Amino acid sequence: MIQDIDYAAISPPLILAVAAVGLLLADAFDVPRRLLGLLGGGALTVALAAVVALAFGDRRATFCLPDGLRGNGPPSCSYVADDFTLLFQGIVLAAAVIVVLLSLREITAARMPAGEYHFLLLAAIIGALVLVAARDLILLVVALETLSLPVFALVALRRYDGTASEAALKLFLVSVVSAAIMLFGVSLVYGATGAMHLDRIAPALERLPAQLDPVAAVGIVLVLAGFGFKVAAVPFHFWAPDVYQGAPLPVAAFLSVVSKAAGFAGLVIVLSAGFPAYGHVWGPVIAALAAITMTLGNLMALRQRTAIRLLAWSSVAQSGYMLAPLAVGARRLPEAVAATTAYVALYAVMNLGAFAVVVAVRRTAPARDTLDAFRGLARTRPATGAALAFFLICLAGLPPGVMGLFAKVVVFRATVAGGVTWLAVVMAVNTVIGLYYYLAWAVRLFAAPEHPVAAPAADPGPAVRAAIAATAVGAVVLSVAPQLVLQAVRAVT
Repeated sequence: MIQDIDYAAISPPLILAVAAVGLLLADAFDVPRRLLGLLGGGALTVALAAVVALAFGDRRATFCLPDGLRGNGPPSCSYVADDFTLLFQGIVLAAAVIVVLLSLREITAARMPAGEYHFLLLAAIIGALVLVAARDLILLVVALETLSLPVFALVALRRYDGTASEAALKLFLVSVVSAAIMLFGVSLVYGATGAMHLDRIAPALERLPAQLDPVAAVGIVLVLAGFGFKVAAVPFHFWAPDVYQGAPLPVAAFLSVVSKAAGFAGLVIVLSAGFPAYGHVWGPVIAALAAITMTLGNLMALRQRTAIRLLAWSSVAQSGYMLAPLAVGARRLPEAVAATTAYVALYAVMNLGAFAVVVAVRRTAPARDTLDAFRGLARTRPATGAALAFFLICLAGLPPGVMGLFAKVVVFRATVAGGVTWLAVVMAVNTVIGLYYYLAWAVRLFAAPEHPVAAPAADPGPAVRAAIAATAVGAVVLSVAPQLVLQAVRAVT
């Protein structure tokens, strides 16, 4: 029963685990905060290099069933480093590097303990990396909780801030409920199929006796609901606006991009590898969730007057677009998975860029959190204002932000090809609604400032400038050649 462990396969999360413990110990010896941040960013870069190295090799798998439990089929493994896993691990790690850049000065400004912050951040990223590689329900749940638990502490790390504590409590309560729902669903699926590995659940569901069909169907819907909390899909979304507003801005960016990307990766893995036989059950459920999520998110975003809450509701609406292709069920599922994956990758660049600019403006004008704080930004700081305008145009899906337009076309096409035409119509209406608040924010950037302090010219720091520059370059490159993303996604899905 002793298993061999493929350490190369698990090298990305293993590197971060060693780094997380090292950073916590270094903080105990009064290592400077900035050096801790640089070491954390360096660990993420090394882990990203490990992902790139694995991408040039063959598929790897570890933590597999021993020979006596395999039966006649191929070995079932809990952790798989295939092309799909490595793509999402690359997205998670690249986004995490940007989050670390945004955190360097925020830690000092908010008087947060640097060692604890970087330890918790790396621990959450480890959960995300394992989640996208998990191929059994137990490891999926453990990875999901490893991703979630450190985030509670990250949100509340400004211990003197009552708003942050309230946000952390809301996130904790919602996550506990979602974990209980998911575990109940996992127990029902296991009871119906007698398997935990996804490659064993899928054939078991195909030949399931009729009397167990309701049990499996309820279990699958509950597992789907658990992931709904993680990706902030309606009606499991209500934590997002308050948590985004109460959390430190880099943590909000982490939740909006890294946590969401990992959640969608886990959802896609479960549906495509474990539950394709029940596409007729989860397909309509996802269609309804997608329609309600994008509609409510966009309508609520129209009412927001602060940048963070607007981005929070926008993130909810974007989850609806990402869910839409999966509504096709088992029909044309590979194409739907490719569309969702491409949207997640493109959204990560756009949204991180917007958060980076918001961090810059908040840092230079901490007393103003409204959208009017951005009025005249393109006049006082042309590069930063132009970058935010481009990110907003990308999120709206308008030229020259071709990457955003490309993302929406991809999900439209997959949804229509799967026969869910009514959902495509809902998406079209919501895209028009989204245009208003994105463009209304963008127009403020070029308007004359009402007061001299409304668009400050102070320097947000080199780390934030580097984050804005990196995301802006990524957005421009992907707008010039958006097909690079879809080609890469199709090659791994």
